[in-house]
Amino acid sequence: MGFFSKDIKTMDDLFVHTLRDIYYAEKQILKNLPKMIDKATNRELKQGFEKHLTETEGHVTRLEQVFEMHGVEAKGVNCPAIDGILKEADEIAGEVDDERVLDAALIAAGQAVEHYEITRYGTLVAWAKELGRSDCAAVLQKNLDEEKATDKKLTDLAASRVNLQAAE
Repeated sequence: MGFFSKDIKTMDDLFVHTLRDIYYAEKQILKNLPKMIDKATNRELKQGFEKHLTETEGHVTRLEQVFEMHGVEAKGVNCPAIDGILKEADEIAGEVDDERVLDAALIAAGQAVEHYEITRYGTLVAWAKELGRSDCAAVLQKNLDEEKATDKKLTDLAASRVNLQAAE
């Protein structure tokens, strides 16, 4: 089913489709974060990725709660956007020899992932409210808040030391 598929006829259909999109994305992120953890050399970055791996497991659990609350099957739909972001992150990380530059590249890749998730969760929260599903919106808001917090931590780490070290 493409994003603007004939199967999407109502706002509820669009909400469920996008919920399935982010569910797929979170599962792909779970598969890819361990690679980023292994490649990171900065201790704080490695710890941040490890913490976010645990948070991402929680995001999947919360999404499954939202599927159940909404009365639909918890399943993903292919998401070429997250696949592309993750593929690019893996390719760039594979091309960097300098550990300090690699950490800067990993932060940039992590933020690309976070920004995708922030857009999806922000949209889902708004749509859930429009659909009268404040219960679903509240659960999705928790994921959105964690994604924003992770993005801020990555920004702070990049700006305070990683980017400076990479530029030396």
